[in-house]
Amino acid sequence: MRAVVTVTGSDRRGIIAKVSCFLAEKNVNIEDISQTILGDKFAMIMMVETSESKEDIAKLAKDCEEMGRSIGMSVRLQHEDIFNAMHNI
Repeated sequence: MRAVVTVTGSDRRGIIAKVSCFLAEKNVNIEDISQTILGDKFAMIMMVETSESKEDIAKLAKDCEEMGRSIGMSVRLQHEDIFNAMHNI
């Protein structure tokens, strides 16, 4: 199952490393990634594959939010279809 991960917040060193290591620990594969820095703000969006994770998407989403709070970022994981519907893609 594909999902979209968004990461936003103040830029700092190690954001990509922390998020990608967290996803790897959950057996989530990053298929595509785009990131940018706007002033001192960091924004990243990833397309991920969750089919090999032992956790369902709801648990993965909750874990991402908790991990994000622990690093001072907003990290959201949504099923690809929900993301597309919310953004009229």
